Amino acid sequence: MTTVREKTPLYYGELACDTLMAKYRPEELPPKGRFHYHQGVFLSGMEQCYFQNRDEKYYNYIKDWVDSIIDEDGKVTEYDATQLDDLQPCILLFHLYEKTKDERYKTALHTLIPLVKGWKTNSQGGFWHKEIYPNQMWLDGLYMGGPFSVHFGKTFAYPEYFDLITHQALLMYEHTRDFKTGLLYHGWDETREAIWAHPATGKAPEFWGRAIGWYPVALLDIFDYLPEEHSKKPELVLILQDLLKSLVPFQDESTGLWYQVVDKVNESDNWLETSCTCLFVCALAKAVRMGYLHKIYLKYAWKGFDGVINRLKYDENGGIVIDGVCIGTGIGDYTHYINRPTSVNDLHGAGAFILMCAEMNLAETL
Repeated sequence: MTTVREKTPLYYGELACDTLMAKYRPEELPPKGRFHYHQGVFLSGMEQCYFQNRDEKYYNYIKDWVDSIIDEDGKVTEYDATQLDDLQPCILLFHLYEKTKDERYKTALHTLIPLVKGWKTNSQGGFWHKEIYPNQMWLDGLYMGGPFSVHFGKTFAYPEYFDLITHQALLMYEHTRDFKTGLLYHGWDETREAIWAHPATGKAPEFWGRAIGWYPVALLDIFDYLPEEHSKKPELVLILQDLLKSLVPFQDESTGLWYQVVDKVNESDNWLETSCTCLFVCALAKAVRMGYLHKIYLKYAWKGFDGVINRLKYDENGGIVIDGVCIGTGIGDYTHYINRPTSVNDLHGAGAFILMCAEMNLAETL
């Protein structure tokens, strides 16, 4: 059995990529034939590995998936234009266009970006997470639509997307933050009509780990493309710092992992969840690398990384088994989150794991 730190973090990320590549041809990644964040998150992690190891098999796999769902005219053949989840894979198109100069990728970007500008919003300009959830903002929506939009704004000189997305981040934080813990509730319904919404504030009732994790990961990816001089960046940096520092007290001392419902650490039926831990670790390490957090916070990142690696299992072929990952989850009460099933090697769990491994590999030099 491989022990902690015997291999580099990138080794584990590559092993996760290789395991899923052996299971799925690119065009078969689930949900098959759809432009969706499950594939997008997994392939985003793979892309981060590729940027470090330059192994062309990873680039080719990403390209083959994209090419399986974008036709010769640059049209995305299957996606849902009413949910932010189906915009996230756009982030993969930038490097493909930069490397190949294939106009199909540029066309796809220019075709999908108007959806963001025309997205349905609540009265404060906040994006609905999905059309079937009117007026609801969910934390993970920032990751689904934010980095892609800001990257587009920088690449093609459309600065209005900087203002649009920073407004989403600020509005989401303002209406989901808990002043006692510093944590963020899963979502917010301005109209307070959702069954889960607090009657006075519209906030969701619980702090679901993976939703919280997407928010700082999204902010840091947004910072990769947001101009340094943008007027909202200092405020967003303070938000990032406050949230990441607020997570540290809830890290399980014995395992280094975080719980499915982050603050309920003493509840006997709460359980340690892999994907939120991966996202928190990734965000902590990247925040240190980019100079937003003091290097002391790396010890919490490494503790979480070691906890995830210690939890791993391996199959009969030496492939990686990533378990303890909550399946996709809507907003609900404590019982709702605790009773959600877990998955093994599903794409958004694997994606979070690979993103963590790629970032921790960079952390080894800090």
